Order: sequence, then C-alpha cells, then structure tokens
Amino acid sequence: MNPLSLSIKELMTEDDWRKAFSVMNQLRTHLTENLYLELVRDARKTDGYRMAAIFEEEQLVAVIGFKPMITLYYGRFIRVCDLVTDQARRSKGYGEKLLAHVHQWAKENQYESVALSSGLQRTDAHRFYEQKMDYEKVSYVFKAPLH
Repeated sequence: MNPLSLSIKELMTEDDWRKAFSVMNQLRTHLTENLYLELVRDARKTDGYRMAAIFEEEQLVAVIGFKPMITLYYGRFIRVCDLVTDQARRSKGYGEKLLAHVHQWAKENQYESVALSSGLQRTDAHRFYEQKMDYEKVSYVFKAPLH
C-alpha cells in the first residue's frame, strides 16, 4: 500500500453516500440502497450523523459513520455507528486510519471520548478495538424491538 495514494474524504452529498453503499452494505446487509439513503438523510438532519471514507487510488475502500452525542454517562462524546472496510481489502490499516480520523475530529471539536458497539459475533473486530486501538469494554448494549 502506497501511503501517497490514500486519502480520507468526508461524504457530504447523496452521490457520495451512494458510492459508499456497496462497502457499507457489507456491514449493513439488511439495507436496500433506497432505505440506506433515506436513513443517512434522516440521521444527518436529526442526529448530526457524518460519514467519511478512505479512497485508495480514487476507489472507496472503507467507510465510517459517526455522530456527536451527549449523555450523562459519557458526557460529550462521539458515537461510531458504522465502520467497515471492503472485504477484499481488510487488514491493511484502513479501519485504524478512519478511527484515528474520528478521534482527531473529536479532539478538534472538544469531545471527550469515542464510543462504539460491536456485534457479539464479531470477535476479530473486538480484538482489533481492544488490542490495536486501545478501546476498553465498558458495557453491553441491549435492544428491544417494538412490534
């Protein structure tokens, strides 16, 4: 990997989001492109959701979605909602670079920490977060469907 061929870009337009769908869909397999675009539009408008991607030689290879939040437990923090690297390009440091990008953004905007949740089955991701990125496991996340 030639570091000069890499760039990180914030995805600001619907066309940008559409270009990220094929990679994001590898993580969010339940989404159609139309529902994905609708959710990104709504999340940006109501939650300040942001997306950034790594491009290698003009090809989008990894994407991260995050949003600023405030809770009594975490204070002012950034929640990483989505992080995925194209399956054919994993283990090249792209996830680390995108998280570093979000950490820098958080510091520049006076946030105190970065938090994320990860599916119980994603043991490789957990190892990456804990061992490579120095995240600590602080809670379980519970979800109840409303039928």
